[in-house]
Amino acid sequence: QVQLVESGGGLVQAGGSLRLSCAASRGFFTVNDMGWYRQAPGKQRELVATITRGGSPNYADSVKGRFTISRDNAQNTVYLQMNNLKPEDTAVYYCNAWVRGSRYWGQGTQVTVST
Repeated sequence: QVQLVESGGGLVQAGGSLRLSCAASRGFFTVNDMGWYRQAPGKQRELVATITRGGSPNYADSVKGRFTISRDNAQNTVYLQMNNLKPEDTAVYYCNAWVRGSRYWGQGTQVTVST
């Protein structure tokens, strides 16, 4: 069983920055694509950014130029650096990872951006 543990959420003013981290439990498996999704109240979960094991990123248009996804394969960890945050970025952010053809999710971390 793969477990994902997220950290780094919180409350920040508009224009501020936060860095999210997500660590997959250590084990005898290879973590393939990793990514971040978010879900705001009353809305569907949406993609924020993904990154392949080789380091190729993909971003939602709404975060391009403001968010940066990265990963450390040795630590099975993915990061999301969020700059110039806007109130519309407020949501619960979920980490996910693909391992052996199965997708795993973290428990979510709240990000709140105030005006």
